[in-house]
Amino acid sequence: MLAGNALIGQSGGPTSVINTSLLGVLETARKSKPIQRVFGMRFGIEGVLGDHLVDFSNEDAAVLKGLRGTPGSALGSSRLKLKDEHFPAVLKQLKKYNIRYYFMIGGNDTMDTIHRVVKYAGENGHEMIGVGVPKTVDNDLFGTDHTPGFPSAARYVAMSVLQGGLLAKDMQRVDQFVVFQTVGRSAGWLPAAAACARGNGLTAPHVILFPESSFVRDAFLNVVKKAQEKHGFVSIVCGEGIRDADGQPVSASQTRDKFNNVEFGAMGGTSAAMMLHRMISDEFGWRGEFQVTESLQMCAADRGLKLDLDEAYACGKEAVRLALAGTSGVMVTMQRVGKKTDPYQIGFGTIPLGEVANHERPMPDNFISKDGFDVTKAFLDYAKPLVGELPTYSVLAAKKGKA
Repeated sequence: MLAGNALIGQSGGPTSVINTSLLGVLETARKSKPIQRVFGMRFGIEGVLGDHLVDFSNEDAAVLKGLRGTPGSALGSSRLKLKDEHFPAVLKQLKKYNIRYYFMIGGNDTMDTIHRVVKYAGENGHEMIGVGVPKTVDNDLFGTDHTPGFPSAARYVAMSVLQGGLLAKDMQRVDQFVVFQTVGRSAGWLPAAAACARGNGLTAPHVILFPESSFVRDAFLNVVKKAQEKHGFVSIVCGEGIRDADGQPVSASQTRDKFNNVEFGAMGGTSAAMMLHRMISDEFGWRGEFQVTESLQMCAADRGLKLDLDEAYACGKEAVRLALAGTSGVMVTMQRVGKKTDPYQIGFGTIPLGEVANHERPMPDNFISKDGFDVTKAFLDYAKPLVGELPTYSVLAAKKGKA
């Protein structure tokens, strides 16, 4: 068992429970004898390169407890892509602080960072254990049933579409349509979650667009027209990363980040929701609105779920347990256990970091309807235990009274 210090960081976009995973790592690591001190990197790997680390040895326990449910990324985040020239400086810092345990909370790119840092350190004589803690509202990490942060963000989307659908239904003589955009570069898990809003007489959303399904303008406008004729208004939900058959983003953004990912909310581009709004207005002459909440889905602590908080903490705790057992080069995963008819429960597993870094997890075909504009019962069975029960609102009868 290695004796030395631990280093923990956060990277990429936040979730409403990412700080709870941080708490799980901190509380578990601080109680572990082989781990002598725990350091946090400010603004991800940039904190290592800039020698800006936080020593948690003297941090008040009450402050740490307060991390549970605190939105944002308490240590600060980063999207710096490590280049070959960075590694000697990173290794120098790891040796300076005697870092033997390395934890990071993040998504695909974060897992790649852990993998590369631990590999480089080992090749240069510095033994170190690295374990990743999953995080992303996109829910697109390979090898896990879902990611901490997704359930709360999914509930945010479902609640927003539920309440926005009520508004749109009542305002249909003013606005004939509404477009709600979720985050999600290449996977449709969050727009799909909007389907959980239906029920108790509420029909929204009527059209859901997924990055996994090629966007076809004429087919889209046709299904929009039919929904408006049937319901008197149409509620549309889209993922920010929807693309046409040629792979061109509907948002038409050409701005890319340091990992070569399209930045859908970047300056110089438009949002997918804005483009859809323009298409519908130009085609039918209807008045409508679009709703682009951007990072609010990623930090809405007021809609954070207890299930999500508990699982996020448990993932952080499991990462330390694995590391102390000598397991390195893996990410913590969650898998559903028991039969499909049993109450929801999860167990923990692992997946090699390299597999997570090199794969994404799109929505499976059996979760998307054949026409590409809705979800299936299989998705609802998957999602509803995560999203939880939604409020029941009153919907007045639409029948005309008789004198």
